[in-house]
Amino acid sequence: MNAVLFLVIGLSIPGEIGTGSLEVGPLGVAQGLNLAWWPGALGGLSLLAEGEPAAPARKAPPRRRGGGFGGPIELGPDDKPAFDDPPRGFDARRNGIPHGKLEMIEYSSKTVGTTRKMQVYTPPGYTSKRKYPVLYLLHGIGGDENEWQRLAGVSVILDNLLADRKVVAMIVVMPNGRAQKDDRATGNVFAGAAAFATFEQDLLTDVIPAIESRYSVQADREHRALAGLSMGGGQSLNFGLGHLDTFAWVGGFSSAPNTKPPAQLVPDPAQAKEKLKLLWLSCGKRDGLIRISQGVHAYLKSKDVPHLWHVDGNAHDPTHWKNALYLFAQRIFR
Repeated sequence: MNAVLFLVIGLSIPGEIGTGSLEVGPLGVAQGLNLAWWPGALGGLSLLAEGEPAAPARKAPPRRRGGGFGGPIELGPDDKPAFDDPPRGFDARRNGIPHGKLEMIEYSSKTVGTTRKMQVYTPPGYTSKRKYPVLYLLHGIGGDENEWQRLAGVSVILDNLLADRKVVAMIVVMPNGRAQKDDRATGNVFAGAAAFATFEQDLLTDVIPAIESRYSVQADREHRALAGLSMGGGQSLNFGLGHLDTFAWVGGFSSAPNTKPPAQLVPDPAQAKEKLKLLWLSCGKRDGLIRISQGVHAYLKSKDVPHLWHVDGNAHDPTHWKNALYLFAQRIFR
């Protein structure tokens, strides 16, 4: 049997999601291989096999939409907002309130064998006399350590939330999730797929120790949160749920198909129930990748694993990601 594997992927780059063409080579695929999940893939998969009979037609539910980017969208009764949208101006810089500090720092990565960069937000009034919890915030496939600040204005959102007494004062770390020596998001960003998986080691053995040696932090699982957007959402679920002794708060915002299958994410539901303080899943109802988060939600629900599932009216875009950050930040470290 001859088969060709096509990868359809969405970028976390505003204005660069659309139609186009990509030259791909055929991959030999054994007959009968289940391609519902392709390890390391970063997009929806479609297998076109010569001579393969078509799958039986499935009746579409009433709320099926043409997804465009990512694929068709089917919304069920659980796919609804759990919270109101943030208030107008939540992401606008305000005068007359204290502002935190944003700095770019370097750290030595034994995993990659080079010096790497990450962006760090410290809250207003940061002092070494106090210990702070830490949120590690991961970017999408087309981004780097600058993406969260560029797309969402993390420092502005956190400053405003702190001024309104809606969050615990925290440090926010925005590393580069592409763990390779040339970690810039240029050229074919999909070529670095292996580096996104390698970042698990970099995060655990290089990033976290660097932060905990340089800043005044509470260095235990109850005071570490991990969340991300798109590809970073998949990383956060994979790494966070895979290391419950390290993270107690985990969030995936419109997680991409690099997310592990649900049964691999949470192989021990009883342990997840015991150790997780918060497991957050969110996506926009116009996001063609919503099926990824829907699948995780359905599995968690079937296993009675407590979690929050929030579906707003957005697509795979910065509006959802900044909204999700605003809501998620208020529910961690409490």
